[in-house]
Amino acid sequence: EDKPMAELSHTLGTIRTDAPIDTAEGSYTVGEGNKPAAVRLLQELEIHSLIPRFGLDGVAPEAAAEEQAVELPEADLASLPLTPAGHYLVAARPAVMGKQGTKNVIVQPEAWYAVQDRTVFPLSDDELVRLLDDPAVTLDVFYSAPLYAKAMAAGGWGSSIVWDGKLAAYLLDASASKYQISELAVSYRAKAAFTCEEWPDAGFLADLFARMKAEITACGEDDLYHDIEFPLAQVLADMTRTGILVDKGGIEEFGVRMRTELAQVLGRIQMETGSTSFNPNSPKQLGEMLFDTLGLPHGKKTQRGWSTDAETLEALRDYPLVEDILQYRAYQKLNSTYVEGLLKVIGEDGRIHTRFNQTEARTGRLSSDNPNLQNIPIRTELGSQLRAYFIAKPGCVLVDADYSQIELRILAHVTGDEHMQNAFRSGEDIHRSTAAKIYGIPQSEVTPRLRSSAKAINFGIMYGKGAYSLSKDIGVSVKEADAFLKNYLAAFPKVDGYMEKTIADAKDCGYVSTLFGRRRALPELSSSNRNIRASGERMARNTPIQGTAADVIKLAMVRVWRRLRDEKMESRLILTVHDELIVEAPEAEAAKAASILREEMEGCVHYAVPLSTEVHEGKNWLEAH
Repeated sequence: EDKPMAELSHTLGTIRTDAPIDTAEGSYTVGEGNKPAAVRLLQELEIHSLIPRFGLDGVAPEAAAEEQAVELPEADLASLPLTPAGHYLVAARPAVMGKQGTKNVIVQPEAWYAVQDRTVFPLSDDELVRLLDDPAVTLDVFYSAPLYAKAMAAGGWGSSIVWDGKLAAYLLDASASKYQISELAVSYRAKAAFTCEEWPDAGFLADLFARMKAEITACGEDDLYHDIEFPLAQVLADMTRTGILVDKGGIEEFGVRMRTELAQVLGRIQMETGSTSFNPNSPKQLGEMLFDTLGLPHGKKTQRGWSTDAETLEALRDYPLVEDILQYRAYQKLNSTYVEGLLKVIGEDGRIHTRFNQTEARTGRLSSDNPNLQNIPIRTELGSQLRAYFIAKPGCVLVDADYSQIELRILAHVTGDEHMQNAFRSGEDIHRSTAAKIYGIPQSEVTPRLRSSAKAINFGIMYGKGAYSLSKDIGVSVKEADAFLKNYLAAFPKVDGYMEKTIADAKDCGYVSTLFGRRRALPELSSSNRNIRASGERMARNTPIQGTAADVIKLAMVRVWRRLRDEKMESRLILTVHDELIVEAPEAEAAKAASILREEMEGCVHYAVPLSTEVHEGKNWLEAH
C-alpha cells in the first residue's frame, strides 16, 4: 500500500542527467552583483551579520521602489568653518574589519563627520572636540558616550550635544542586539536627502532623527528621554572618566592566597579520589567519579555525561569531596575572574575605569564591562573581601547609599495593597509582616523560617515564580510551596489582581510599561509555544517593577551628579551597582555628600510608600557598604 511512497523516494534519490541547465561557457561566472540591493535585502530580513561577511560594510542600501525615481543631489564636501555656528548632525562611519591571516584587523578606522543641510564635514579629532563645547553650536548626535569622553578628556563637558539618536533607538526598541544607522534607516523608512559615496549614512541622518523624535513623542517617552536617559549619558561618561581607586598590592596578595588555597584543596581532592590525574574542571571526569565510581545520588544525564552543575553539587554538599569541589570552583572563580581580571584593567592612575552600558538591558537597567563591577561578590564572606580593595584616595572616604527594598516598595505602590503600604509607612519588617498576614498570627509568633519563606515569595511573586521554583528557594516540598503560594495570593488579592491585569494588558497591546513610560515589547506572549508564552508572562510581571526601579535610580544619579556639580563640591559620583550609588568625597564633605545622596534618592519620586536609603561611609567599599 506504500508502493507510491517507495517510488517517490526512489525518484527523489535519483540524480537527474536530463535537468534543463545552461551549458554555455561563462554562464556561472560570479559577477559583481547588485551590492546596494543586497544590503537592503539583508537589512530587511534582519540578517545583519552577513553584511560584513560579504564585504558590504559601508555600502548604502538601495532605495525602495517608490523612492528610486527620485534623483538625489550629491553631498557637498567641505572643511569645517573656523567659526562653525549653527546646528549639526554628528555621527561616525563605523570601522571596517577585515582578516589578516586568522586575526581580525581594522581595514578602515572609525571616522566622525558632521552634516549641515547637505554639506558633509569630515572631522579631525581637533575639529570634533572644537564642536563639542562651542556655545554657538548645537549637535544632534548618534552615540554620545564616546563624544562626551573626548570632550571631557580635553577639559570640556560636551555641552553642545542636545540629542542622541542611539539612546532614542534604545528607548523605541530595547530588544535590539545593536543599533546602527544603516539598519535603523531601513527600519524607520528614512529618506535620504542626498547621496555621498564616502559617507553613505550621512544623507539619512536628518530624516531618521526627525522620525525617531516623532516616535518618542508618540510613545509618550519625551520626559523619560529628556529627564533621564539623555542627561544620564553625560553622568556615565564622567563616572567612567573618574574611575575608582584600587589597592593593587592588596589584590595581588589576595591572589596569592587564592592560589595557595587552590593548591591545598586540589591536594585534598586528589587524595579523596585516589588519583593525581583527576581534573576537577572536567565535567566528564567529575560526573564519572561522583556518580559512577562513588555511586552518589545523581541528577539528569546529558549527551556528555552526568550533569555536574551548581544545583546538582549543592544538593550533595554534605559529602566531603563535593564540598571540596565547590570550594575549588569558588577559589578558581575568585582568582581567574576577579584577581587576574581586575589586575589587567587597572589604569596608569591606579584606578579602574569601568564602561557603563546604557543601551543593553531590556528592562532599562545599566550594565558595566571591562571590568563588570556589577557582579563583584557580596554574598560570600570570602568573595565580599574583594570589596576591601576598592578604596578612597587619601583624604577621602567612600559614601555608599543603597535603596532599601525598592522593588517591593514599587510593588506596594502599583498594586495599591493597603497592608503592604501600611507596613512600609510604619517601618515594619515587611517580610515578618507578610508572614503574619498569610498565617493570621501576631508578628511576634513569626519564626525565622516563616519570615524566610515570606521573603522568598515577596521577591518571587514579581518574577512569576511557581510552586516548583519556590519549593527550591525555601527548601520545602512542591505541595507545601503551592499551599504557601495560594495563601499568599489569598492574603494579598490586589497583588494577584495587578499581576493578572498586567499580563492581560500586555497581551492586548504587545508591550508593558514602567511608571515612567518605558516600553518593552513582548512578542513572546503571542507565541504558540507554551514555554515561550510562560517566559513572556514572567517578563510582563517583572519588567514594570524592575524597570521602574531602574528608572528611579537613573533619575537619582542625574540629580545627585548635578547637585555635586552645581554646589561646586569636590565629591564625585564614581560607581553604581543595581540599587546602590557610591560617591568619593573629601572627609570634610562626607556628611554633605551623604545628605545629598539621601535627599535626591528619596526625593526624586513620590509614591504611596516612601523610598528609603541606607547610607554608610568608609575608607573602602566593604567598610562603606
